[in-house]
Amino acid sequence: MLVDTQPATYQHVPATVEVRDQWVNSQLIGVLMDDVLSSLAAAALAVPVLVLLMYFGQVPVMALAGWVGLMATILVLRYRMLGIYRLRYDSSEGPHRLAFVSRYQWTWIAVAVLWGAVVALSYGRSDMGTQFVCGVVVLGQGLLALVAVSAYQPIFRRYAHSLVLSVVFGVLFNTFVHGYTSETLRMAGGALVLLMVFWWLLMMAGKRLHQVYRAGFELQFSNEELIDSLTQQTRASLRAVATKNRFLASAAHDLRQPVHALSLYADWLATEPEMARDISPRILQSTRAINELFDSLFDLTRIDAGNYKVRLQHVDVEQLFADLALQFEPVASGKSLKLRTHTRPTTIWADPVVMRRILGNLLSNALRHTTHGGVLLGLRHRDDMLVFEVWDTGVGIAREHQQAIFQEFFRVSQHQGTEDSLGLGLTIVSKLTTMMGYQLALSSVANRGSVFRVMLPAYTQKHLVPDVAT
Repeated sequence: MLVDTQPATYQHVPATVEVRDQWVNSQLIGVLMDDVLSSLAAAALAVPVLVLLMYFGQVPVMALAGWVGLMATILVLRYRMLGIYRLRYDSSEGPHRLAFVSRYQWTWIAVAVLWGAVVALSYGRSDMGTQFVCGVVVLGQGLLALVAVSAYQPIFRRYAHSLVLSVVFGVLFNTFVHGYTSETLRMAGGALVLLMVFWWLLMMAGKRLHQVYRAGFELQFSNEELIDSLTQQTRASLRAVATKNRFLASAAHDLRQPVHALSLYADWLATEPEMARDISPRILQSTRAINELFDSLFDLTRIDAGNYKVRLQHVDVEQLFADLALQFEPVASGKSLKLRTHTRPTTIWADPVVMRRILGNLLSNALRHTTHGGVLLGLRHRDDMLVFEVWDTGVGIAREHQQAIFQEFFRVSQHQGTEDSLGLGLTIVSKLTTMMGYQLALSSVANRGSVFRVMLPAYTQKHLVPDVAT
């Protein structure tokens, strides 16, 4: 299990431009789909009126029937598309909506072409009243697109281009196929000029309206991001306050015991000076506990404040293990434990003081909670990292405590041998590993032992000497 060694503080990381744009586009697609039903309703009302006008306006019946059949089919398909969206994609965002629109974008193009085909059916074939009404309907569809489609620019551009091109094709087709005169050419030219002006105004208005939609959603995204950041910072602040209160309370408790003991020993010496030989070791023990606590507190303060000085250099692992074995061998012998080390000739790029502090605290913790068997300090070589391991055959750590033991002053109450522990060793280990970019992992079974792993990723070892890389 990888140990979460992140601090209680929270640093907001702004969302990337890609994430913001994806969210905004998703919302714009939502607006586009919300307006589909209204456009379907408008089409359902307009189609019967157009059919009657063109039927009595001498539009060929077969062509009119074909147009009605295609329009009815595409409207039914768009209604089904809306149902699929409501059922599957209305509650989702991001790439799912983008994929949906990409899959069904042809329906907007088809609708635009069919509305533009109204001009091809009526221009030059029916009376001027019918042509005028058909032109107004096509104009209305273009204006309706400003409201119903302009939110999502890729669809709006395709819709507007398809609508205008189909009208242009209808005007040119009817002008040249059915015979033309100077008068019909003049009328067609004027219609095309007006159509181009309409197309340009439509594109400009659609672009401006799209910018309004986008700006609104970008502001909403920024506000939600700010609210989320403030919420996380508030929670982190509350956690930090709770941690500080627990830290101060535990520090005061641990300081009170040796200080109170020193006062008792001082009173004892004052009343019975002949007991100095027996009292002196106890005074030294209490003083050593106070010094150890202050050293640990100073280490934590320097790490949290970012003032812990790191001096990277080549470190001989065999020599490091020999120094640690020399330091902790008396502790192991005093408890009849075996302390073993295992490594091969290796040189790492690290801070020797930091490594000694990390491994020393892990060894101290292992020896403190082991009553039989022994402790092993080893180094494993993997393709992507170096792994320092501390194995013990001690009391182990229950799963519910495996994250909590890295908090300041935390001690498992039922464990024997924790009375003289300050509960700061593993906290310092977790903070130092985080500071150095290392990973900390723990595997443990209650009453069977534990193994702590300090993993040095390859990127922290870029200055390794050539013969060490494995």
